[in-house]
Amino acid sequence: MDLLMGIDIGTSSTKAIVTDSNGKEIASASTGYSIRTPKPLWAECDAETWFEAVIKVMKKIGETIDAGTIKAIAISGLYGGAGVPLDHEINPVYPTLIWMDKRAVEQTKWVKANIDNNKLFEITGNTVDPYYGFTKIMWIRDNEPDVWKKIALFLPPKDYVIYKLTNQISTDFSSAGNIGGIFDLKKRAWSKELLEELDIPENIMPERIESSETTVGRLTKEMAQVTGFKEGTPIVSGGVDAAVATLASGVCKTGENTAMIGTSMCWGTIHNGDHLDWHFVNFPYVVRGKELVYTFGGATTAGAIIEWLKKSFSGKDLKELEAMAEKIEPGSEGLTVLPFFMGERAPLWDMDIRGCLYGLSLSHGEGHLYRAFLEAIAYILRLNIEVAKTAKIPINNKTGVVGGVASSSLWLKIAASVLNREVLSYPISFDAPYGDCFLAGLAIGLFEDMKEIKKWLPEEKITKPESNWVPMYDEAYNKFKRLYDGIKTSVL
Repeated sequence: MDLLMGIDIGTSSTKAIVTDSNGKEIASASTGYSIRTPKPLWAECDAETWFEAVIKVMKKIGETIDAGTIKAIAISGLYGGAGVPLDHEINPVYPTLIWMDKRAVEQTKWVKANIDNNKLFEITGNTVDPYYGFTKIMWIRDNEPDVWKKIALFLPPKDYVIYKLTNQISTDFSSAGNIGGIFDLKKRAWSKELLEELDIPENIMPERIESSETTVGRLTKEMAQVTGFKEGTPIVSGGVDAAVATLASGVCKTGENTAMIGTSMCWGTIHNGDHLDWHFVNFPYVVRGKELVYTFGGATTAGAIIEWLKKSFSGKDLKELEAMAEKIEPGSEGLTVLPFFMGERAPLWDMDIRGCLYGLSLSHGEGHLYRAFLEAIAYILRLNIEVAKTAKIPINNKTGVVGGVASSSLWLKIAASVLNREVLSYPISFDAPYGDCFLAGLAIGLFEDMKEIKKWLPEEKITKPESNWVPMYDEAYNKFKRLYDGIKTSVL
């Protein structure tokens, strides 16, 4: 039996699954960790944390099945911002500034003032914001000169792990494109012009850029002994986890769209590159990366605000909170949450906005808070879809959902009613690792076309809008937008 393994290095955990060639899940494993936030709006992690987590899940899988039956392993990962800063011996010399880190404010201002932003968008398909990795690279250069002297290479987190497993250095198109301002989206290569203007040496970026479904190395003898897997096992490049999760939900053609909801939310769709808009992040898709573009927006904090709520206000588990929230009317009796706890990226690009709980009264309890937080995630999803429609990005009339919140029947009903469209969810343990398994199969020739992922998918759960909730949520959503506009105006 041909078994395939997918590993996703996420923001708060690393997850792995094994499937057969028909997409049936055989085994799974996960391990958690924390990112550091040493200052407001900073978010970083040590690369060894990710490598140790990958080794741990591989060993766990090896305890469940015969690791020698794994034909290929694909690895996806969180957007690592600048990437792992490495010296000439490929050892980390500084923490990795991940996607959530917003410290590069001054660098962003400099780019806006000194670089032709229209040209930046024309070349890269993206705007400038502390979210993007190129501004984080500039921050390290400007603020850590001693560290900067040591840096010989930046590698995205999953590519650092791939190097550790294979001794091969590479990255994929999606990871390169997500760095933003130094990647030419049309040429699918580093932009020499922008690298020079931004004073970033080209030789610190990976020279080898491959499609996500490419075997970029093989498991070394040393790593085979450490993990218990077979020496020479193909290791496949994978890609940015949001796009791989989108593939896992079956998005293969223009108009199909999916929201991945983990620590953050990434809502995205694909097209041939003719529908770029600066409100969104644009980079090559994880299948047919030389032809297709993945366009996404979302929310910097989605699942993260649920965890914050649990830790800060409640000793109850999610099941208890869900039961309480189900008894409350749409709109949470006037309680509105702005879920912008770490500023906001696409499509708002508002680094100054912050989270807000508005309308609290003595009659509100834990159930109201929990429901209002669930509603906030649905509101920001609706906002993304509305901005995409305004930008004339093709979107069909259904939206897929994968990730932790998708297991909440209450949230699915809320989302369908807020969006006033059918929401599709899938009974798979993990999202991006599932897509990784498919990429692994593509890499070794088990599949010929990306559309075969649709044969893998189990039957989706279809959640339809609650007709009596739709007008109530229209009113609540408009209140949400007015609140955002009012707070944004007041803090400028």
